[in-house]
Amino acid sequence: MSHSTRSSQLPDTPRRTDPDTDSVSAADPDRVTGAAPESGPEPGTNADTGTETEPGAKPATGPESEPEPDTEADTSSEAGTDPDPGSADGPEQEAAGPAATPEPAQASSADSDSDPDLDSDPDSDSGSLTEASAQDEPKPEPGGKVPSAQAAPDDVPGPGTPEDGTAAARRSGGRVRTAWRTWRGAHPQASRALTVTTSVLAGVLVLFALLVPNQLDRLTVGAFFRIPAEGILITGLLLVMPPRPRRITAAVTGVVLGLLTVLKLIDMGFYSVLDRPFDLILDWILFSYAVEFLRESVGPTGTILAVVAVVVLVVALLVLMTLAVARLTRLLVSHRHVATRTTLILGTAWITCVTLGVQFADVPVASSMNAKLVQNRVDQVQAGIKDGRVFARQTATDTFADTPPDQLLTGLRGKDVLFTFIESYGRSAIEDPAMAKEVGTVLDNGSASLEKAGFSSRSGWLRSPIAGAGSWLAHSTFMSGLWVKNQQRYRTLTASDRMTLTSAFGRTKAWRTVGIVPGVRRAWPEGKFFGLDHIYDSEHLGYNGPYFSWTPVPDQFSLEAFERLEHGKKDRDPIMAEIILASSHNPWAPVARMTDWDDLGDGSVFHEIKKEGKDPKEVWKNPESVRTEYRHAIEYSLTSLVQYVERYGDEDTVLVFLGDHQPNPTVTGSNASRDVPVTIVAHDKKVLDKVSDWGWTDGLKPAEDAPRWRMDKFRDRFMTAYGPNPGSAAGTSAP
Repeated sequence: MSHSTRSSQLPDTPRRTDPDTDSVSAADPDRVTGAAPESGPEPGTNADTGTETEPGAKPATGPESEPEPDTEADTSSEAGTDPDPGSADGPEQEAAGPAATPEPAQASSADSDSDPDLDSDPDSDSGSLTEASAQDEPKPEPGGKVPSAQAAPDDVPGPGTPEDGTAAARRSGGRVRTAWRTWRGAHPQASRALTVTTSVLAGVLVLFALLVPNQLDRLTVGAFFRIPAEGILITGLLLVMPPRPRRITAAVTGVVLGLLTVLKLIDMGFYSVLDRPFDLILDWILFSYAVEFLRESVGPTGTILAVVAVVVLVVALLVLMTLAVARLTRLLVSHRHVATRTTLILGTAWITCVTLGVQFADVPVASSMNAKLVQNRVDQVQAGIKDGRVFARQTATDTFADTPPDQLLTGLRGKDVLFTFIESYGRSAIEDPAMAKEVGTVLDNGSASLEKAGFSSRSGWLRSPIAGAGSWLAHSTFMSGLWVKNQQRYRTLTASDRMTLTSAFGRTKAWRTVGIVPGVRRAWPEGKFFGLDHIYDSEHLGYNGPYFSWTPVPDQFSLEAFERLEHGKKDRDPIMAEIILASSHNPWAPVARMTDWDDLGDGSVFHEIKKEGKDPKEVWKNPESVRTEYRHAIEYSLTSLVQYVERYGDEDTVLVFLGDHQPNPTVTGSNASRDVPVTIVAHDKKVLDKVSDWGWTDGLKPAEDAPRWRMDKFRDRFMTAYGPNPGSAAGTSAP
């Protein structure tokens, strides 16, 4: 039913523009409270628009002529007079002739307890609906009769006539609104409770987005008792904007807040695993590694469910945040005076708290966290773009690039050199009070047993470029002498001709170079870059035992396979091997245990050993259990390596072993160092004499004050010490 048909039934009251609601309000207070008009409109005048109607037009009668609530009037009454919640939003009358007969107040019960945020949009442009309705008004027939809405041929499409999409959508929306008003009229208390609850939830969601930190250890009660500067600024902006820009700004704000919340949640995961925030430029590939880790830990079904849940959560968060901001914007405009005063008070309080440094639970009350977070990410993106060019230049600069092969590593000719990485073997394993005693005992006993077997050892510290995960970045940093801290640098490095420690051995033609990499389960084209003659991955070690969570092959078996496949062969050339021990990889449960070396066979013995282990899901319910199982895994890896050297080492054996990175913060706590132990073990004392000026600690356990170098400095120091001029100044300055 058009506004013009309805206008003939409503009083011709003066209308004014309320600057607080951007809508037209009734001047007659009786109309606001729902009282019946005393007189009808002047003849020939449209009460809503003030336009003239054609002479002789009569108002339509019957059920179809019942007027719809005046959206603009409802909004203005809510904003301007703030009526009692129990009062009706506006009058509804049935036309019985040229003059409308007022109904009792109960007649409008369908709109009692109505809420302007659900019925109307305070941002609606005044008069737009009236003008559109006037254009659609059916013209009077000769004699002054106006055809009913049902009789209009354009309203109902004929058989076989395609219905206009806009008209269908309008009719569908009208049916939904009518059904909502009907339900609300029948359940006024439930309607009011639903309205209040929805508004409260919208506010809670937006406050959560503004105040939630991006690190789990900062997720405290005090974090949510702060005044967000961004919320104050956005509120003030929305209050002064015109209707249409306000709607657009509210929608954009909702999407941005949703994306910011997603970023904070991702940061929580990165800080928990990698002890750093998510890099918007360089870290996207890590999601594929995370999916692979899930697949290998919980299986394909669990992985699919986890990925679907994450996608649904992200989409739901974006949609709900946008709807929440839109709802709160309508509330602000509907209660403009209160919202303006509150915004001014909060702004003053924020400035005061900043000036005085007010804190609650050791957290500053005045917050500008989101602005700082965005600024940090902008700086991060700019730095990431520049980093590629900087690293490419560093890759092209190599002190040993022009060194003749016959002058490389001359101090190790004839030796079997084993570079061995122990997964997640970090400084915390040696110095954390919860683990220091047990791990220290393993290292002290290992030093004694190796010394008894004729081996000497010296240890120091290296600072890894990463923590928690990303072992391949640490491996390439150690081997290349470059600081490989992200995937972009790794790709640049492996696409270059940079000489690594492993390729330097290969260039001399004096060693056979091999890799024992049980953590590799698919094609590894980067292996060629490291100059290895042969690579043994998890499928080529002869292992027929079970996985231990992520770990495909237990360390003891990997070392035994190396002995069987390469080191134990007779009449062979000297070997340079890169060996990755993966049993101490997250999640550290179940952990393998040592068994008799002669009983290893094809690894089937580990089926029973795995059954004795713990369920990782149970272990990870308690951080103390996680630390305990991590310690057990480190003890197992160290014991495997020490026993291997005791069992198979000889006078030509040179072992360099180190951790690749610290474990994740669940084990180390927040803000732990990135230091890892590094040790050189040799039977020939001349080997260790060449590094006597390094100042390292005797034994397998480095002293607390032992030298600490960046991991990328090791390559040049090592190649200088064992080159043609050992002990020269080149490359020996402390970082």
